Amino acid sequence: MVRRVLALPSGRIAVAVLTVIALLAALGPVLAPQDPLATSGNTLAATSGAHWLGTDYLGRDVLSRLLDGSRVSVLGSLEVALTALAVGAVPGILSVYLGRTFEWITLRLADTLVALPFLLFAVAVIALLGNGITQAMLVTGALVSPLFYRVSRAATLSVARSPYVEAAVISGASVGWVVRRHVWVKVLPPVAVALAQTIGVGFVIVSSLTFLGIGVQPPAPTWGGLLASDLGYLSHRPWAPLAPALLIMITVWACNLLADAVRDVSGEAGRALVDRRKPLTDRLDEADPAPAGGAR
Repeated sequence: MVRRVLALPSGRIAVAVLTVIALLAALGPVLAPQDPLATSGNTLAATSGAHWLGTDYLGRDVLSRLLDGSRVSVLGSLEVALTALAVGAVPGILSVYLGRTFEWITLRLADTLVALPFLLFAVAVIALLGNGITQAMLVTGALVSPLFYRVSRAATLSVARSPYVEAAVISGASVGWVVRRHVWVKVLPPVAVALAQTIGVGFVIVSSLTFLGIGVQPPAPTWGGLLASDLGYLSHRPWAPLAPALLIMITVWACNLLADAVRDVSGEAGRALVDRRKPLTDRLDEADPAPAGGAR
């Protein structure tokens, strides 16, 4: 699947953009030219050689804070996506095999989580457990998990009645073996699409919470926090919110682009796409293979 995704221009663009964002998260604090928490008397300064993106209302270098805050934003979105994957995909697959009681319970839990407003619920949990990004992301991931539950359940249902799966069950194969050997291969493509989309949703969630000052203790920098602080000084630096806003928009766009690329190369559509991209001579050889003697 990875090679198929990279065969698409959209897939290569999405992977390149997300690789740059991942490098910013890993190396951002090292690449920051100045201490992101150091204040100075040079407040609300314009761009210059010393401050490429200017300074904020406390005289802190904006570029350094932007680079340092990338780690929190990336890790927070990954926490949302991986939590949703673990909480949603596994019960979604097992609900097809563990009987009607387990199926009814998980369906009702999924419906309940869908009905809860994730932002208000995350704020309530943070009020109980303390202001931390990890608590907020774990709770938000659980609230997003019904997406994975429904996707994995639908994909499992499409495979569960297939002849080879029924033959494996009749021959005495365990549920775990059937899931690992037959079901997971069919469930993986739609789950991968949902995972890429959820990472983008995670960026929006992290940015929304940090924009409101939830999940991160000041003066720790985040993309959402930088966006919120810059909005208060538009009369002095009207262009200041562009940098964090563009980073958030580009990252979410790349996640959605990657999800579209994974969807395009999955299943029959993916095989047809690969066949169309093969040279004409290769397709003719596959359609008219040479006899054993080598003569056409």
